Amino acid sequence: MPIATTAVHHVRLTVRDLATSRRFYDDVFGWDVAYELPPDADEATREQLSFLFGGLIYATPWGLFGLRPVAPGGDTFSEDRVGLDHVSLLLADLPALEDAARQLDELGIAHEPIKDAGGLSILEFRDPDNIALELSAPTG
Repeated sequence: MPIATTAVHHVRLTVRDLATSRRFYDDVFGWDVAYELPPDADEATREQLSFLFGGLIYATPWGLFGLRPVAPGGDTFSEDRVGLDHVSLLLADLPALEDAARQLDELGIAHEPIKDAGGLSILEFRDPDNIALELSAPTG
């Protein structure tokens, strides 16, 4: 019998530099932080939050989204290697996608033009580690 999943619980990306990635994700999405190691944490708290690997986890409307800063400094993402191809997040409608394109422009974040993928429109861009991100919205 197949495993019956009900939703995505969390996604965690491996990044090179937490400060750079955090600034990007804060600016683009503005999610609240669910878990983060306080700078003055005692040893018990450090042990309890060791699953963060020095990163943080955001609370999003659909689940958790984490940044794990353990990649070597010279590493970069490629969707052509085994593993992740891209992350796509759903927006309510085409006007919300058009607003997102304007927001990316205001932030100086390069992106592709909005594309009609047949009932779904997509907006592609990349994070500081070159991780492929996509915003999607129904067109009908």
